Amino acid sequence: MKYSMASQGRIFVIRLEDGDVLHEEVEKFAKAQVINAAYLIAVGGADSGSRLIVGPEDGRASQINPMQIVLDGVHEISGTGTIFPDEDGNPILHMHAACGRKDSSVTGCVRAGVNVWHVLEIVLVELLNSTACRRLEPESGFKLLQP
Repeated sequence: MKYSMASQGRIFVIRLEDGDVLHEEVEKFAKAQVINAAYLIAVGGADSGSRLIVGPEDGRASQINPMQIVLDGVHEISGTGTIFPDEDGNPILHMHAACGRKDSSVTGCVRAGVNVWHVLEIVLVELLNSTACRRLEPESGFKLLQP
């Protein structure tokens, strides 16, 4: 386990609108508001054609091959995530969301492109005095959190 400490800063209430791409809008907002680190929750609608990363083909393979799913139809969405800067200081959102329609649901990472259907509400809580960042780990190919 690795950890660091931070304290709570500003709290933002955000509404994304129809057609917005979730991770792109959140990262633009964080950059514009000079938010270095944060955690957030989201609730609303995901449009048909939104994509989620739903896991690797083989969780223990030496080469990680992510799988994607494309949402067929509008889905309800509930998600939670974090924002931390990469090595260049750019805010990077890591968010997982559960998306449901009728009697089925799928959960995955929103990074592949979740498009807002009408509205998506977000409460974002800034973290102050954080030294954590996302750095590329060559073995996995992921920018992983380094507290």
